[in-house]
Amino acid sequence: MSKPSEQASRISSINNQTLTELLGQMTLDEKIAQLLQLAVPFYEGAEGDGLITGPMESLGISEETVRNSGSVLGMAGAAETINVQRVHLQNNRLGIPLLMMADIVHGFKTIFPVPLAIGCSWDLELAEQSAVIAAKEASVSGVHVTYAPMVDLVRDPRWGRVMESTGEDPYLNSEFGRAFVRGFQGTDLANDMDRVAACVKHFAAYGAAEGGRDYNTVDMSERQLREFYLPAYKAALDEGCEMVMTSFNTVDGIPATGNSNLMRKLLREEWGFDGILISDWGAVKELIAHGIAADESEAAQKAIQAGVDIEMMTSCYAKHLSELVENKEVDVALIDEAVMRILTLKQKLGLFDNPYRAADPEREKEIVFCDAHREAARELAVKSCVLLKNEDVLPLKRNGKIALIGPFAQSGDLLGPWSWTGSKEDVVQLADAMKSKLNSSAELVVAAGCDFETATEAQWVEALAAAEAADVIVLALGEHSDMSGEAGSRANIQLPEVQLELIRKLEELGKPIAVVLFNGRPLDLHGVYDKVDAILEAWFPGSEGGLAVADLLFGDANPSGRLTMSFPFSVGQIPVYYNAFNTGRPQGAPDAQVKYVSQYLDIPNEPLYPFGYGLSYSLFDYSEAQISSDIMTADQSIKIAVKLTNKGEVAGEETVQLYVRDISGEVVRPLKELKDFRKITLQPGESCEVEFELSESQLRYYHSDLKHYSDAGAFVAYVGPNSKVNTELPFKLTK
Repeated sequence: MSKPSEQASRISSINNQTLTELLGQMTLDEKIAQLLQLAVPFYEGAEGDGLITGPMESLGISEETVRNSGSVLGMAGAAETINVQRVHLQNNRLGIPLLMMADIVHGFKTIFPVPLAIGCSWDLELAEQSAVIAAKEASVSGVHVTYAPMVDLVRDPRWGRVMESTGEDPYLNSEFGRAFVRGFQGTDLANDMDRVAACVKHFAAYGAAEGGRDYNTVDMSERQLREFYLPAYKAALDEGCEMVMTSFNTVDGIPATGNSNLMRKLLREEWGFDGILISDWGAVKELIAHGIAADESEAAQKAIQAGVDIEMMTSCYAKHLSELVENKEVDVALIDEAVMRILTLKQKLGLFDNPYRAADPEREKEIVFCDAHREAARELAVKSCVLLKNEDVLPLKRNGKIALIGPFAQSGDLLGPWSWTGSKEDVVQLADAMKSKLNSSAELVVAAGCDFETATEAQWVEALAAAEAADVIVLALGEHSDMSGEAGSRANIQLPEVQLELIRKLEELGKPIAVVLFNGRPLDLHGVYDKVDAILEAWFPGSEGGLAVADLLFGDANPSGRLTMSFPFSVGQIPVYYNAFNTGRPQGAPDAQVKYVSQYLDIPNEPLYPFGYGLSYSLFDYSEAQISSDIMTADQSIKIAVKLTNKGEVAGEETVQLYVRDISGEVVRPLKELKDFRKITLQPGESCEVEFELSESQLRYYHSDLKHYSDAGAFVAYVGPNSKVNTELPFKLTK
């Protein structure tokens, strides 16, 4: 091993030469090793044994390959990352530092609400702040790259990974994608040590997996792909996102990880992306199971030709690229360009100057999970919760007797999936948070009632006794965190039957019932919405979620969240989403027989709760909607305004939403499309005019020739509290 002084000299030498010169010094095997990403246990200096023999043998790679590898998956903790980097540099001939990458999806140690919940805040500033905080905690703990944001457009709540997305709308997903990238990366990765590089995922259309089943087939037209699914990825890249992760699914019959049309032609040539493209876990080798590669060698060939720079957790590149180059089946230039992209990011992050970057065990203790970060998480959790129903139950009174019942009453499982460095033990439980709100004459009686999916007779008895003695019942119900997230697909998206039975038993008492839902997806709420008086959708609200929910239940905060993913009336409607196309026989068609229209015979067409929906303790009134002109031109925008009044008794925040419908397009157009929104805070009795400016560029769409432009013709604008708004403001675009 090299001495520390020799190691420092070698790093200094790298700094004094160009990356091209460094690439020229590398052997083919050293280049190929840079394309390999392995998990923490493979590395010397990691906690535990490091360089575990079994995993290396299972991958068919050598110790030397590991010592020349380019990046680590899932490493965090300042002391450990420093130690692994130090040992690696001692063993690496050219002193090329490792990239430390991890899934910092909605917080590092301070866990924010899951991204679907963050989307429901409609608050881009708080979303960006959450990424700033996550980056700061991750960076001081030794992380260089986060696998976020996930911007997959989602329309099927059976898919467990909807919790990682911000919803069903391409415009809103794009805005949140930009905000997260800004927060993670800042503007100067080399000098801003509190930032990390971002990796947008999963490219592309992972959210459209058939049947909502994870890893499943995706099949759609290119026009549909460009119109709805690609915009958010493009927005993240336009914001400067450094990396892209491939998706597991097929795109036009070809798995994304081996899809040259998607990765080379669209991502790299058309969009001009020259950053790192990384596979998802094992996705290169999975080309075999997909059926486009006969063996690992062919999988390696197709992935490198498609432009995949880093292979995550399989070894097709490490075992076969050298032979493929020797046999002239792969041009070494493809490997060189991949290595150069990896070296370039390492240089952008300043790793050749300081391979340990911001990792600092002492500063880590001060920053990670600090009070300021926890307060920010609480604020965003408050903004993310959505009040779905309220019949004079909420806010709760601080006196009297409250029964808090359910598996989430005293649970730390509020973090949700992809919160791997968060601690359930650090979560303030809902029961404790509610107790802190009560005055001395009040009483909170707590009972589990049931577990998530089972119950004992003793639990039933305890819950009924608590409820019978109470003035009001609060039920804390939902999915445990393993029921959503990756590989968390569910065909039945109702609450588990035992929880529905708990509701039925307590409903018989005839007392007011408020339900708080903790979950990672929109649910089929039959057996809930029709049996209780109030529903607060809390999602998985993060480290400070218990406190945030208590703030809302007792009126210390006013609910302001609005849905960014529709709640289905029934799973049989799925996919159900607001920006759907019309049919030739829509409901209400005047010239069709009643039965022969596009409808279900047994359920409504509409979701139970639509996109943009959410209630408040305030009462907002919309009036005097107006449009500045009924003619728009390519050069002249129009203004749309509405008077908003808070007719309630408490101050509140309203999300005013602007939608547009294109009446006649060259291809069919959605019934409504979100174009803009404003978040407005008003005191009781206060009014203001909310104004939007709408321009021709916002009316463009992809035509049948896949070109993006607008059509002259008739349009309708709608402004209101959610996607069901019906106030019509017609106008025409002339060219």
